[in-house]
Amino acid sequence: MTVPKMSIVIICWFLASVIAVEKYTDKYDNINMQEILDNRRLLLAYANCILDKGKCSPEGKELREHIQDALETGCKKCTEAQVNGATVVIEHLIKNERDIWKQLTDKYDPKGSWRKKYEDRAREKGIVIPKD
Repeated sequence: MTVPKMSIVIICWFLASVIAVEKYTDKYDNINMQEILDNRRLLLAYANCILDKGKCSPEGKELREHIQDALETGCKKCTEAQVNGATVVIEHLIKNERDIWKQLTDKYDPKGSWRKKYEDRAREKGIVIPKD
């Protein structure tokens, strides 16, 4: 049985497009997210950077540059470490830092199009979300 040449071309094109998916840099993948979440000063510095309210570290600038795209696409360009870190941070903010979460969603999701998805995921993990 032979595979038609057109099928081979389509399969090659598909594989090339999957392989070519751009990823965000993994330069900061080893940052200890829990350390930042446990240190209010660090957490506020990152939040202020992302919210355009303060100075940014190099990793904060990188995050601010990609946060809109990452949130809207479900982190499709994220590395596995970035997906895991984003999940930890979002759940922490929803559970413990409602004011920061609200400011972030107001800035990056004014229509509420992705906020519900992330809050539903948090609820599935047992995180109680108070009514705003």
